[in-house]
Amino acid sequence: MSKHRSVGAALTAKRSRVLASLAVGVAVAIGTTGCSMISTQATTIEYNASDGVAADAGPIEVRNALVVATEDGSAGNMLAAIVNSTDNSETLTIEIGEGSSKVTETLQVPANSVVSLGADGEEPLLIEALDTMPGADVPVYFQAGDAEGSLVAVPVLDGALEYYAPFVP
Repeated sequence: MSKHRSVGAALTAKRSRVLASLAVGVAVAIGTTGCSMISTQATTIEYNASDGVAADAGPIEVRNALVVATEDGSAGNMLAAIVNSTDNSETLTIEIGEGSSKVTETLQVPANSVVSLGADGEEPLLIEALDTMPGADVPVYFQAGDAEGSLVAVPVLDGALEYYAPFVP
């Protein structure tokens, strides 16, 4: 009988060691991956990967909108990619600034096209009464079609960076 009892005790001790090893392994795995289990993955966070900002204006998408201004902020050129992925030509209304200094412009965007203000041979949108210093943001409201538009804070830059220098009015 004592032989059976010692074999049983040995098996119990072996099972305990195996269970303890598994518990330690699980604890190490949870400890080393625990942070990623409860935190947001950075690759799932949407952001503007450029100097400009994005806005949705009903059927029109505005991408990388920014203004390159004079040193005193009296005038500027808006640069942006305007995307119309619909089968209809759309008119985009752009309201720049606020109050008495607000400027309203319209832009015709052909069906299934991209209008690149300031690129691909397109002229930037000149804002003669900008009244916003470089380094600040200017409120811009984009609206197209019957949809509600988007109000975004568009950054105003200067020509200090070589690739923006040609766009200073």
